[in-house]
Amino acid sequence: MKKRSTILGPILAFGLVSPFIMNCGAANGIPGAPKLPDAPGSCSLDMASLDAIAKADFAAEFKLQADAAGKLKAGVQAAVELKEFAAKMDADLKEACGGLAKDLGGTADYKAESGETTCKAALKMLGEAKGKLGANAKIALDIRPPRCDASMDLMTDCAGKCDASFKGGQAKVECEPGKLAGTCSGECSGRCDVSGGAKCDGTCEGGCDASFKGTCEGKCNGKCDGKNTQAECKGTCEGSCDAHGKGECKGKCSGSCELKAKAKCDGTCSGSCSVEMKAPKCEGEITPPKVSAECKAHCDAEVNGKLECTPASVAIRVDGATDGKVAATYKAALEKNLPLVLKVAVGMAGRAGKMADNVKVIVEGLQTSAGAMAKASGDPGAALKLTSCVVAPFKGAIDAAASIKANVNVSIDVKASAEAKGSAGGKTG
Repeated sequence: MKKRSTILGPILAFGLVSPFIMNCGAANGIPGAPKLPDAPGSCSLDMASLDAIAKADFAAEFKLQADAAGKLKAGVQAAVELKEFAAKMDADLKEACGGLAKDLGGTADYKAESGETTCKAALKMLGEAKGKLGANAKIALDIRPPRCDASMDLMTDCAGKCDASFKGGQAKVECEPGKLAGTCSGECSGRCDVSGGAKCDGTCEGGCDASFKGTCEGKCNGKCDGKNTQAECKGTCEGSCDAHGKGECKGKCSGSCELKAKAKCDGTCSGSCSVEMKAPKCEGEITPPKVSAECKAHCDAEVNGKLECTPASVAIRVDGATDGKVAATYKAALEKNLPLVLKVAVGMAGRAGKMADNVKVIVEGLQTSAGAMAKASGDPGAALKLTSCVVAPFKGAIDAAASIKANVNVSIDVKASAEAKGSAGGKTG
């Protein structure tokens, strides 16, 4: 009995023996070696594959009651999804910050580094680049932030598959007020985002092909403060603006239109619609139906892993630089690379942090309860198999949560450095 009690202990105890169990079957991967059977209690499931996990019968595999099996499966899915989400975020930041550092003159290779390390290097290069602009240089930044939307339909579908107590159509998935977006066949009230260009009865942010009046950080074709121009306008542009404009547009607006009143939207309507929106998405927090905490964590991770993000746009103006070539290099580097940093720092930061915390809590809870689940099965082999299967995905999720937090924080630091007002020497106004 004493030996069995040890076998059925908490998950961390099994984690100590799992490497030896795995090595028993190591000869199976050696070319020419005889095929060996799986060691008793070893994990035969591919716990890195979401498809394999979804198809697996946890109740049969681990001799668990249906409720316990459902919670464990959802927790494992959430763990693997969080790891994949963290990897994508890290890849984005590595690309953005690596490009920024390189374009500012850096020569290091960051392929083997993390997104956090690469962004810290970019921060150093940003500081050095500002110093080269000269103490009298003034940097003005115009940012159109990214928008990251989560699918409401995907959340409904996930909840229905994950929790047997939830029946599709019996409970609604809700979006944070004012953050709902989708296709509106009626009248839209709020904002209308258009990519191909459409009439804007309100304030256009982006490009306007005719009858524009407002600020323009892109190319103004018409008059700037009453004088003919075909260049950037530091005052009021009248005519057309190819990008980074904000003002009245009686022509076609490519970007975002803040509507004065309810109107037809030939793009994505954000706010409210006079009829039910199609393909609804949520920029803010989604409230799922009442499902288990494990299912909520899984569905949050799945939905956030498939966010649809419109890229940020960045326009920079540098005045009073000591060297015009250095100023042009600085401007080009940030306009090219900062948008992808902003995807993390602005578009994903809030929801990513909450999701990471939530999944981490669920995983830690399941780590604690896995021993009790295994013991309840009454099958020492199934118990050992359960713990050997969940060690890797649970550890991966905890590491992923730490990575997400670190990457969000460093992306915000890069954004703050790029936005710092005042002289290039670093004094803020």
